[in-house]
Amino acid sequence: MLAKVLSSALLGIDAIPVDVEVDIAQGLPQFATVGLPDGAVKESKDRVKSALKNAGYDFPQRKITVNLAPADLKKEGTAFDLPIAIGILAATGVIKSPRLNDYLILGELSLDGSIKPVRGCLPVAVAARRAGFAGIIVPRDNAPEGAVVEGVEVIGVGELAEVVEFLNGTRAIPPCTVNVEELFRQNSDYSEDFAEVKGQEHAKRALEVAAAGAHNILLLGPPGSGKTMLARRIPSILPRMSFDEALETTKIYSVMGLLERERALIANRPYRAPHHTISDIGLIGGGNTPRPGEVSLSHNGVLFLDELPEFKKHVLEVLRQPLEDGRVTISRALMSITYPSRLMLVSAMNPCHCGYSGDPQHQCSCTPIMIQRYRSRISGPLLDRIDIHIEVPAVKYSELADRREGESSTVIRERVEQSREIQRERFRGTKVHCNAHMPPRFIRKFCEPDSAGHRMMELVTERLGLSARSYTRILKVARTIADLAGSDGIRENHISEAIQYRSLDRKSY
Repeated sequence: MLAKVLSSALLGIDAIPVDVEVDIAQGLPQFATVGLPDGAVKESKDRVKSALKNAGYDFPQRKITVNLAPADLKKEGTAFDLPIAIGILAATGVIKSPRLNDYLILGELSLDGSIKPVRGCLPVAVAARRAGFAGIIVPRDNAPEGAVVEGVEVIGVGELAEVVEFLNGTRAIPPCTVNVEELFRQNSDYSEDFAEVKGQEHAKRALEVAAAGAHNILLLGPPGSGKTMLARRIPSILPRMSFDEALETTKIYSVMGLLERERALIANRPYRAPHHTISDIGLIGGGNTPRPGEVSLSHNGVLFLDELPEFKKHVLEVLRQPLEDGRVTISRALMSITYPSRLMLVSAMNPCHCGYSGDPQHQCSCTPIMIQRYRSRISGPLLDRIDIHIEVPAVKYSELADRREGESSTVIRERVEQSREIQRERFRGTKVHCNAHMPPRFIRKFCEPDSAGHRMMELVTERLGLSARSYTRILKVARTIADLAGSDGIRENHISEAIQYRSLDRKSY
C-alpha cells in the first residue's frame, strides 16, 4: 500500500515542495525515514505513532517506509509529523480523497493528536501559490500568517481528526482570511517618537539626512548624551514599508519562528540591537543548517551596534560584504543559501575609552595613545561603508528643562518620503533605489556640484586631507541634502553641510 502526501521544506527564506511517500509492506514492524532527514524528522515516528493511537486510529504493525523527495535536499524540523501521519492513514485506507493532491500539509503533532505551530508557514503559502496548489493545511496558530498571501486557501486545523474529516469531505473548514490593510494599520505604529528627544537638533538633522538617503551613520558622543535614544527612533522616520517589503521581512521572521501570533505581517521597520558579545554567526548567520543572522533580521530596517569598538574585530569585519551587496551568502558542503540584508547600519561609540574626550564638563583620563588604540578597533574598510559620522554632545540643562515638544517623527518622515520619491524617479529602471547605493558612474552623473561647490571641495580636501573615499561619501550625502531641499543641483551650502558629517576624517579630530 502506497500513498503520497504533499508537504514542504525550507531552503533559506523560500519553501520547496516535498513529496512525502509512505509505503506499508508485509514484514516485521519497522519504521524507516529516508531522504536526508535530521534528528527531529527521525524522531517523528514516535510522535506519529502515539498521536494516531490517542486520536483513535490504528497504527499498522508492519514495515513502514517514509521517503521525503527530493532525497538530496536536507529535511529538518517537526513540520513533517502531520503529513507522515496523513500518509499512513491514506495508505491504510482511512483517507480516500483526491484532495491529497491539492494541498500542502505541514504541522507538528502532540502525543494526544493535537497540532502545534511550526516555522515557515508564510514561505510555504507563497510556494503553494507559485506551484498552483489549491491551498495549504497548517496549524491553526499559523493560519493568519499564511492567509496574508492572496490566491491560496489556508486551512487552519487544531486536531488530527479535523484533517482526516476535511480530506474525506465530512467536515467543512472555512479558509482563514485576514485584512491586509487592517494589519498594516494596526502594526505600522511606533511607540517612540522624535518629539520626545530634548535638544540634539544637529544630530536629529543628520539622522533625517541618513534616513532620506539610506546612509549608514555613526553617532559619536559621551555616555548619556542620547545616542541610543536617537537610534531607537530612526525606524519611525524611515519611509513606510510597501507590501512586498513587509512580505519579504515577514518571511525571514517566519523561518526563524519569531513571528508573534497576533502579528501575521510585519508592517513596521525592524530594529535590531545585538549585544557586543555576539558571535560572527549570530550577526551574519550560519550554523550546520544555515539560519539568518541579525543582519538578515534587520532587512528593510535598522541594525544598531552600540559601543561599536567593543565588538570583536573579526565580527565587525564580516559586516563589510552584507553592507556592500545587500545580501549574505552562506556556503556549506551540501548547500549554499543566500539571505537578504538590505539594511541601514546605525552605530554608536564613545570618543575614547573613558568616554569624555572633548567633553567640557568632564575631565578625560585617557592618553593620546589610549584614544588612538581605542578608535583603531574600527577598521578603515568598515568606516569606508559609513557615510555619516556625527558628534552627539551632552545635553544642556536648559534643553532638558524645556517643556516644549520637538518636531514629531511623522513630520520628519513626510520629508524623508518626499526625498525617497525623488530618488526613485532618478534611478527608475535600475537596481539602485537610493543615494547611498550609487555606483561611481551614477556619482559622476548625478552628484556634480556647482562651481562654488567645486571650490569648497578643493579647499576642504587640501586643508583636512580628505581621502578619495571621503570625497565620494560627501558627494552622496550632499546629493541627499539637495533632495531634501528640493534642489536639482548640488550647491555650496549642501556641500558644506555634508562636510560637517565626516567627523572622523578630520585631521584635527
